[in-house]
Amino acid sequence: MDKRTTKVVTGKVRFSYCNIWTPKSINGSDPKYSVSLIIPKTDKETVANINAAIEAAKQEGASKFGGKIPANLKLPLRDGDIDRADDANYANCYFVNANSATAPGIVDRNRKPILDSTEVYSGCWGRASLVFYAFNSNGNRGIACGLQNLQKLSDGEPLGGRSRAEDDFDAFEDDDDFLS
Repeated sequence: MDKRTTKVVTGKVRFSYCNIWTPKSINGSDPKYSVSLIIPKTDKETVANINAAIEAAKQEGASKFGGKIPANLKLPLRDGDIDRADDANYANCYFVNANSATAPGIVDRNRKPILDSTEVYSGCWGRASLVFYAFNSNGNRGIACGLQNLQKLSDGEPLGGRSRAEDDFDAFEDDDDFLS
């Protein structure tokens, strides 16, 4: 890819902290749609494309920083082994948190729209289209990750620690003598 671009379509990643059906406000901010994308460190192509898009966003956004790119910018690609060391789901992975004020398009592996909110959840696997851009507000300067669209590829172990009802209970056999 010769032309530097700020847009990336990832390889296969795991979706986490999925707030993709209803926007959510964090600490009183404007409600946004968001997802954390867990990227295996073995997916060197996706990581390289994200790093290239971050560099392109720095160049494109230099005017937001007074024409000079600061050395201490906040960057969106983070190391799960460092920043989420207490969460095994992030081990040997990078991650980016992507968000948007508008709802992402969500499709299945055949590019057909998914409308059932139970189909795409924290723990399933898919791809994401992202746009990276510079920001400079209230003393915070960096590169942000905008969420465009999601494609679900396969199911995965649900994240979040909540058990499934069918796993919590044995079949119940009614004992009529229970209260006697």
